[in-house]
Amino acid sequence: MYESFYGLSAKPFQLRPDPHFFFGSKGHKRAMAYLEYGLSQGEGFIVITGEVGAGKTTLVRNLFNRLPSDQIVAAHIVNTHLDPDDTLRMVVSAFGLPYEGASKTDLLTRLEKFLCDVDHQGKRALLVIDEAQNLSARTVEELRMLSNFQTDDKSLLQTFLLGQPEFRATLHSPGMQQLRQRVIASYHLGPMDAQETRAYVEHRLATVGWKGDPSFDEGAHAAIYAYSGGIPRKVNTLMDRVLLMGFLEEMHAFGEQDINTVVKDISEEFDVPDPVGTPAPDTLPAHALDADADADYKTGLRTIDQRSGERRASSVEVLDERMMRLEKSIVSVLSILKKIVATPHGAVTQPMDNQE
Repeated sequence: MYESFYGLSAKPFQLRPDPHFFFGSKGHKRAMAYLEYGLSQGEGFIVITGEVGAGKTTLVRNLFNRLPSDQIVAAHIVNTHLDPDDTLRMVVSAFGLPYEGASKTDLLTRLEKFLCDVDHQGKRALLVIDEAQNLSARTVEELRMLSNFQTDDKSLLQTFLLGQPEFRATLHSPGMQQLRQRVIASYHLGPMDAQETRAYVEHRLATVGWKGDPSFDEGAHAAIYAYSGGIPRKVNTLMDRVLLMGFLEEMHAFGEQDINTVVKDISEEFDVPDPVGTPAPDTLPAHALDADADADYKTGLRTIDQRSGERRASSVEVLDERMMRLEKSIVSVLSILKKIVATPHGAVTQPMDNQE
């Protein structure tokens, strides 16, 4: 809704990964170089890790846009909360093969035949697994076994694994030695620095036709970096709200205080309130502080902390949907207000009991 106010052709800070907005920071360029190097090798595993919102998925989608379709057949899997057998079905499905009701033997046979057909066409098969941190060690081993599909002189399937930093713990666990031997390149995608974060903001704005309206001073950019830590998704979350506030308050220039106001609003929205009815430890009656009761109480607090952490972790994922609902509500309110303001004072309807 703020796009027309600022003369923009589209929303520049949506949360949905979009390769159209790809920004080549130093880290993203290096990660892309590793992916392209992996493609040139045509075998093994490439591992890319990074924090939540660091831009891994956007990186992959940008890569997909550049893949020569006449040379590479690619499949992308995002849902990784699966056991080993379900993962095999997902791989088969991702390549467009039938999988329902098939045994594991049938699935492997179909996949091998498909990979051989791809090779006979002079192409290569690429499997990209996103959110790899959710994979169990057994599932990762299942994926490794798929790399055994080979001809006499080449591998028939190459795999890219992208995940959050904790995936490295899986990769370096004792049972993963065979997989580690097949990893030909690995890179950790870190956050952008302050200068890159500013360039990122201006790049996304310029992509949708920004010509300096609105403007952001040095303090504003410093506040944007302080909140986001250089994580692209956090920048997008903040900047979308900043532009919405600018539209509602008809602002064309932003300073540090303006950014901090929005940061405060976001923080307050996602603060998890203290659970109702949970007393502090020092307010419990004496008879409740025996060993068993104290252990149960602490267990309850740990459960509450865990659930609170889960709610915080998922809050960013639903923010885009919540923002869309908020914008629709605001549009409705603004429409009503405009009608009220446009109504001549003399045309105000009199109450029924005052009319003759």
